Amino acid sequence: MDHYIKKILTARVYDVSRETALEEAPGLSARTANNVLLKREDMQPVFSFKCRGAYNRIFKLQQQQPNVQGVVCASAGNHAQGVAMAASRLGLKSVIVMPGTTPTIKVDAVTALGGQAVLVGDNYDEAYAHACELEQSTGYTFIHPFNDPDTIAGQGTVGVEICRQHPGSINAVFVPIGGGGLASGVALLLKYLRPDIKVVGVEPEDAASMKASIAAGQPVVLDEVGIFADGVAVKSPGDETFKICSELIDEIVTITVDEMCAAIRDVFDDTRTIMEPAGALSVAGLKKYVAQHEISEQNLIAVTTGANVNFDRLRHISERAEIGEQREALLAVTIPEEPGSFRNFCEMLGKRSVTEFNYRYSDSRSANVFVGVQLSEGISERQKIITDLRDSSFTVEDLTDNEMAKLHVRHMVGGSSVSVEGELLYRFEFPERPGALATFLNKMGQGWNITLFHYRNHGSAYARVLAAIQVPSDESDSFQKYLDELGYRYWYEGDNVAYRMFLG
Repeated sequence: MDHYIKKILTARVYDVSRETALEEAPGLSARTANNVLLKREDMQPVFSFKCRGAYNRIFKLQQQQPNVQGVVCASAGNHAQGVAMAASRLGLKSVIVMPGTTPTIKVDAVTALGGQAVLVGDNYDEAYAHACELEQSTGYTFIHPFNDPDTIAGQGTVGVEICRQHPGSINAVFVPIGGGGLASGVALLLKYLRPDIKVVGVEPEDAASMKASIAAGQPVVLDEVGIFADGVAVKSPGDETFKICSELIDEIVTITVDEMCAAIRDVFDDTRTIMEPAGALSVAGLKKYVAQHEISEQNLIAVTTGANVNFDRLRHISERAEIGEQREALLAVTIPEEPGSFRNFCEMLGKRSVTEFNYRYSDSRSANVFVGVQLSEGISERQKIITDLRDSSFTVEDLTDNEMAKLHVRHMVGGSSVSVEGELLYRFEFPERPGALATFLNKMGQGWNITLFHYRNHGSAYARVLAAIQVPSDESDSFQKYLDELGYRYWYEGDNVAYRMFLG
């Protein structure tokens, strides 16, 4: 640890980075009954903490190898901008390999910072493989986004600033974990100077590679990771960051997409700044930790790590924030097709605000209603509404946690189709690039018919698609082969209650 502390205290970061503010969050403090402060790494020149580690790594490299000509990295986001800025400031060439799905705003940012953007593949793994090839062919040095001592040391300067800015009591610091570079650096510094402070790591539920690795006692590789918080969507931590985090991180909290969206809104309410999903991850973790441990009147710090969010993602974020805060319930209610039943149903909701209402005549006996209801008392109120409706002989399904309902069904107009023999319903993630749909169609069997298709742009590298395909029963093996060869992530949704009630 002494070796690392010396590296952190002598890290060269302020040529491109700034000491960011440690700000009070009055709204979050009031809602959690604690004193909450935000370490605003989103206020860096590249709107992310990544410039700290990238600059320190490249600066040390240039000291060790004065004749170095350039650097190369693989990244779809904040690390890319950090490397481009650092290399440009130090007079080096930089080649940034980015997936072909990377939004234009991030590619343009890299170019504006002096980097050469090279678009390869559909995902990070393909970009990383190409970056390794360029390292061999160009002689440039590969700059890893987290698994390097100098990168870790640069990120650790965040911990130095926290200790200087808040010399009083600190109960816990919440740090997002992707590969673990920031968490490692902050934990090393805090546990050395202030071992009484708890360091809590925060990961998305669908990308919790560090938590899985610590549980296994060694770095593990997840089969797949969620893409919503792309800044921390890492399949496996590095061996160095795993070693540090497994020894020094006190606890890891995992977070859902809805909880991240709610945290983005919380930070906006207090700062009027819009975080990217990974940037608000620590705030979501703080809120969940407080609820789980029932703590109050403590000094808690959340590191907000980035604000590089595409504007067109805000629609999706705002839709999910209310659910993440338990301020909205999504329900599917079956009402009888008889005079007065529709009015009776509306009266049951009382004076609550209705956020969404989709109704279509189904048959002469009953109809299904998709309704969103605003809540003021969270889960308990949601359960009361469901109980009251069922006591009044309405059939109710709670869709609040149903991913397909939230992504697709609530936006689809129409009603159930007539029975379609052999219809199979799947959710897909398409890479957001030209030709993705053509690939989906061209690889499909000639005799198969698409009976439902819904796509919505969420401003990320991948599109969410709901598709139903009519496949004869004797071709199920061929269809499974098609799915495997397609190469897109998919989920079978034929048993989903939202499908059965509104689309099937």
